[in-house]
Order: sequence, then C-alpha cells, then structure tokens
Amino acid sequence: MSDKIKYEIEFVIQSSPQLLYQYLSTPSGLSEWFADNVNSRGELFEFIWDGAEEEARLLKKKNDDFVRFSWVDNEDDSFFELKIIVDEITKDVSLFITDFAEEDELDEAKMLWENQVSDLKSILGSK
Repeated sequence: MSDKIKYEIEFVIQSSPQLLYQYLSTPSGLSEWFADNVNSRGELFEFIWDGAEEEARLLKKKNDDFVRFSWVDNEDDSFFELKIIVDEITKDVSLFITDFAEEDELDEAKMLWENQVSDLKSILGSK
C-alpha cells in the first residue's frame, strides 16, 4: 500500500459558524450534503451512499470550531477534519478541510470535496 498524501482545501461559506457546525457535526446535518444518510451511535458514525456503508469514528470535536473523523477500516493514521475558520478582520467564514488520499487519487478526492461542499453551500444559501 502506498502512503497517503495529506491535503488541505478551503472554501468560503456565507454562514454563521454556529449554523455551519450543525451541518458538520450532526447526523441530520451531514446527511443533507455529505452522504445519503448518516446514523450515529455515540462516537461511531455510519455514512451511507447508494446503499454502501462506511463507518467513521469521531476522534475530536470542538463546538462551532471543528470535527475530526477517522474511517474505521483505515489501516493508517489518516483522518478527515472539517474546520471552521472566521477571519478576525472581515468576519468571513471558511470551511477548511484536511484529508488524505493516495497520490493517484488526489485530484479525484479534491473534486469530490468540491462537489460535496457545493451541495452544502446550496443548502445554506451561500454563493
């Protein structure tokens, strides 16, 4: 298995950090943009896409700030993190995503995030 590459992408989102956090941290919020359906039992989150299921463990979270998940079937230390950043001067809100992908899947992984975040922006009424 080749090593995964850590990458980060940032999206400006016109939303309050509090509202955005609900879409990043709750099963109902995540199921509106990230997966077809999301269930949770404590720290275990079950993500469902087109009938396929994947489980992720909630590693860390801080209210109105960030959530970090790790896929249960990962055999490495990779994770994906959704962090809310508020510019101190302009008060612009950004969603900063940290994730890992195989080198040959990097562009595809970034495109997937761009599509998912586009859905999230639509739901939030953000441009």
